[in-house]
Amino acid sequence: MNFLLKPLRVIYVIYAAATFLGIMFLILPPIFLASLLGRQKGGNIIFYFLRFWAHTWFPLVGMWVTRKYECERDEEPCIYVVNHRSYLDAAIAVKVMRLPFRPLGKVEMSKIPFFGFIYKNSVVPVDRSSAAARARSVREMMTALKAGISILVFPEGTTNESDQPLRPFHNGAFRMAIELQKPIKPVLYLDAGHRLPHKGPMHISPGKCRVVFLPPIPVTGLTLDDINTLKQRVFDVMDTELRKYHKYPTLQPIG
Repeated sequence: MNFLLKPLRVIYVIYAAATFLGIMFLILPPIFLASLLGRQKGGNIIFYFLRFWAHTWFPLVGMWVTRKYECERDEEPCIYVVNHRSYLDAAIAVKVMRLPFRPLGKVEMSKIPFFGFIYKNSVVPVDRSSAAARARSVREMMTALKAGISILVFPEGTTNESDQPLRPFHNGAFRMAIELQKPIKPVLYLDAGHRLPHKGPMHISPGKCRVVFLPPIPVTGLTLDDINTLKQRVFDVMDTELRKYHKYPTLQPIG
């Protein structure tokens, strides 16, 4: 049976890659024109083209993205905090998040031919090689929030390859939320790690991609002294909810 399925998997992977690149090249010219309008106005326009790409590509490859709201839909700019299990997560974000928003992304991705041009014009790039570069990224995110643009952060910092729901969180998103008094909105991507696991692109597969929007966590009145408390609260909420949908090994107590 595996012998018969392997050629079908190869065909599917080639098809998924071809449609991914085909739609990307189709939207590249208008994205280039939009980029001339500046990072805020042009960036907002770019996301409409990216959303067209996502709304087209996911159904073509047999991935069905659904949204579940466990809170009221709010139009106020916020800081989305999302678990990060797959390289597919960025594409899911483009499809389901409220516009306008900007994800925080690794600056290294902007070096990829063609895709890199779209990437650097649609994310807030973060360069973790120096404190000055990280500070520039934070300032750009704060500017976007003040302009009414939401920010999306993967607080784990990198994709989670562990057997647990989450990796430890970094401070950045929570510091921004407190400094700007913007609520944290946790979001769960439940199936991305199954659709495109870390084993590599040959393991991409069709199927469901569920997204769950959890109730916002207010930061009103919190100070920078409360960063760790806020971070732990958000971590606990997301960890608890993720365990409702998938089984994970139980952590053994230390000592």
